[in-house]
Amino acid sequence: MDTDDLGLFGPGSVTWKVHDEPILIVAGLRSLYLQALHPRAMAGVAQNSNYRSDAWGRLVRTGTYVDTVVYGTTAEAERAGRRLRALHGRLRATDLFTGERFRIDEPDLLRWVHVTEVESFVGTARRAGLPLTDAEVDGYYAEQRRAAALVGLDPAGVPGSAAEVAEYYRAVRPELRMTKEAAETALFLTAPPIPWKLSRPARLGLSLGPPRWAYFGVAGTALGLLPPWARRLYGGLGLPTTALSADLSVRTLRLALTALPRNWRESPIQQAAKARAARLAAVVA
Repeated sequence: MDTDDLGLFGPGSVTWKVHDEPILIVAGLRSLYLQALHPRAMAGVAQNSNYRSDAWGRLVRTGTYVDTVVYGTTAEAERAGRRLRALHGRLRATDLFTGERFRIDEPDLLRWVHVTEVESFVGTARRAGLPLTDAEVDGYYAEQRRAAALVGLDPAGVPGSAAEVAEYYRAVRPELRMTKEAAETALFLTAPPIPWKLSRPARLGLSLGPPRWAYFGVAGTALGLLPPWARRLYGGLGLPTTALSADLSVRTLRLALTALPRNWRESPIQQAAKARAARLAAVVA
């Protein structure tokens, strides 16, 4: 029964431990900055997405997908994966350097998006202060191969440990560069339109209201958490002090977010999963 199903991971997994962290909102933004540095992946997004006109809607949809994979039942996660594979299977883009038409569900592109996401999630959580052993980090990467399978990847071809992720980045770095599209996307990610209800101070004649300043802080932290080689591609942000400042900021932000009531920082999908887990634990006890 779905009511007794704890999904692909469950309460004893490293995945649940990592994704219980509200600081992953910063991790998601970090992954987008990284993904923009892959010209072919960036072309796929730019030519098939309405992220500029519906930035917050796209963010909500992406968050709902991740929550469904992590906290939904097995059937819900598999259904979400089928929908995403069907969508990606219909989309094509043009390589701006070669003129070649390509499918955006090419394994190399799917792998890039997957690795940047999961490395951002576990890396940001750890740098923010979540206590994770090296074995747990490797366990997280291994668990996330199940999520990779949902988007159409062969789990055997997906990095399943920190060492394999590091080797993957070393191999893919020659393909990365700062393109016009990447620069425009990074600028958009750093200063996106704020939803109307949050931007009312600006509409009343103030150029930057509190939500805008708060978002700038989050974006700056996400940029500072990038690997040094990625910060250098973004224009010399590879100084060690940048990483140190980002570490201090992300730890402070984590403390602030974890102080919020759980019903403010947990999605309905996450709350439902925890309720199922608690119910099943009570039955076993």
